[in-house]
This record gives sequence, C-alpha cells and structure tokens, in this order.
Amino acid sequence: MTISPPDRAARRCHNVLNPLHSTHYFSPDLAPTLAEVGVTDSRAGYFAVRAAALGRVEAATVTATFYNFRHELVAAHLPAVWEQASPEQVLGARLRAVDATLRRLLGQEALDSAELAEAAGLAQRATEACAPHARPLYAAHARLPVPEEPHLALWHAATLLREYRGDAHLALLLAAGLDPVEALVSHTATGKGMSPKWVLGTRGWSQEDWDAAVGRLQERGILDASGELSEAGLAMRKELELATDRLDAAPYTHLGTEGVARLTELATGFVTTAFTNGAFPADMIGKD
Repeated sequence: MTISPPDRAARRCHNVLNPLHSTHYFSPDLAPTLAEVGVTDSRAGYFAVRAAALGRVEAATVTATFYNFRHELVAAHLPAVWEQASPEQVLGARLRAVDATLRRLLGQEALDSAELAEAAGLAQRATEACAPHARPLYAAHARLPVPEEPHLALWHAATLLREYRGDAHLALLLAAGLDPVEALVSHTATGKGMSPKWVLGTRGWSQEDWDAAVGRLQERGILDASGELSEAGLAMRKELELATDRLDAAPYTHLGTEGVARLTELATGFVTTAFTNGAFPADMIGKD
C-alpha cells in the first residue's frame, strides 16, 4: 500500500528538486552553448530553452504559459528566435548546457555515485503519476526522451516535477485574482521570491508597473501601508501554497512517504553542493 506523505514533506522535496532544474538558467555554460546553434541574445535564450519543448510557438503562447512576463518582452524575441535555431536544436543545446553545468557544480565523483543514480530513479518514479490535463508546460516536456546519464535523468525528472507543480500554481494565481505583476509583488513580499531588482531586470515590467501593483494589493488589503503582507495577504499566500500542494500531490503519493524522504535527503545533498559552488546569484532572493 502506498502511503501519502504529508503536504509539507512533498513541498520540501519539490523545493530541493526545483533548484537542480534551475541551475542552467544562471549557468555560464548556457550562453556559449546556445551561441553554437545561433542564439546569442540571453533573453531570447531563456524563452527559447524553456519554450522549445512546446515547439515553434508564438509569443502569445509563451506569455500565457509563463504567466509573469510582460508580453512585449516575450514578443521582442518570439517567434524570431526560431529563425536562429529550431526548437530541436535548442533542446539539444539546453541538454548539453545542463550536462556541463551539473558536471561543474557537482563534480564527477557525485555524478558517478550510486546516490545520484538512486535519486534519478526515485524522481523518475514520482513522475509516473503526473497527468497532462491542464498542464501545458509539463505535457510538452513529458514527451521528451529520458536521458540515459543519471545526472541528466535526474534533471529531466526535476524538470517534469517543476513544470507539473508550476502549471497548477498558475491556475491558482488566476483563481486568486492575482495578475502577473501582483503575483510577483506578493511573492516577493513573502521574502522567498525574487528581489524587485531581479524581477524588473528579467520579467520586462517597469518600476511604474510594480508600484501600481503594490497600490492595487494595498487597496485589496493584501499589502499593508508599508508594503508588507497583511494578515489577509499572509493567509492568501499560505492558502495558495497549500492548494498547490493538493494539486501537486499525485507524484509524491505515488512515491510514498519513505521514497519522498529518501529523495529529499539525496537531492538536498546535491543542491547544497550546487549552492556552495555558486549555482545562483547571492542577491537573487529577498524583499529588497
């Protein structure tokens, strides 16, 4: 009998797998690898690598599925990027960049370890319970072949689990009445989201857009006069995460309590090594 892990245990597992997926977005290995196939603009590169699994999509599709980017920023790079490199070429370059990134961050000894192979197997098993309904980014990535090398198989599974949870979370943001900028502002206000500098530098929104969203959230009582989350705002963000946990339960229920605990333990070790080796910018997360 499969025993469901507590919601927080499943979320902890997600929280250590997600950074393993995200390392390549901040990797110095990504830009030169994409340049080899003709993509030389870093912003175009981000949209390309994350959207390539969807095929030769237009900007509107990416704006819809990514949710928190300004459409004009997306449209500045899509669909033009597909004239520089096909989705298939981008997917190949992405996997090569992931390979180089994980080799550099984790080291060959970790890549060859039984623990990494075990983590890959557990993560892959969790994905067996993911269903594609209303989850476009997950469904697109789920059609891709599973890489043979354990570190790439682990990354692939982490990608599926990330997009599976993410697709559900976006639906809940919409149901909560949070537009893209409001979602970003309220997440940043928790102290766990990207800092305003990083949001404004990567998502295409202006300071005026940010300030206007703050004003709207204050009018709704989600933020207080100082821009911090009010009691209602804290409750809203907590319920968003709990509701996301409920929609994200299937893979972790399938894996079971012991499997989730073991995968969390293994992934924590790998992501800690990645953080120690500079996987992410130090100032990326925070309220300021």
